[in-house]
Amino acid sequence: MAITDVPILSMLRTKLNWNQERQKVLAENVANSDTPNFRERDLVPPKFPDSSVIAAAPVAQVQLATTEGGHIGGMSLSGTSFRTESKGNYEVRPTGNSVNLEEEMMKVAANQMDYQAATALYSRSLNLLKVAIGRN
Repeated sequence: MAITDVPILSMLRTKLNWNQERQKVLAENVANSDTPNFRERDLVPPKFPDSSVIAAAPVAQVQLATTEGGHIGGMSLSGTSFRTESKGNYEVRPTGNSVNLEEEMMKVAANQMDYQAATALYSRSLNLLKVAIGRN
């Protein structure tokens, strides 16, 4: 089995490539923030196979254990206090430009953090494989 056939490494490479391309698109948006009639662009996130296809065994629900009376109870994913909202209207300047620099810079920062996380996972996965085959 080739190293390129390992599903997690393949998905991480896809994610890294997507983050690189998204960085280029976001940089174009920032660079053209004053260009008349320029519309912001973004990439569609990559679609990965369902985890049930990849995983051989189902993942059990993780519960937080309270071992002391003073511990703060955790929240499950369904009990989150945050809500999502979708933006339907976009701000467009009189010149026809729709780039909002604050939003673009937040997207750039989030993209950078995603890239760093995927890079760390990729390098740790490779190190784990090296240990498994006996090459430290």
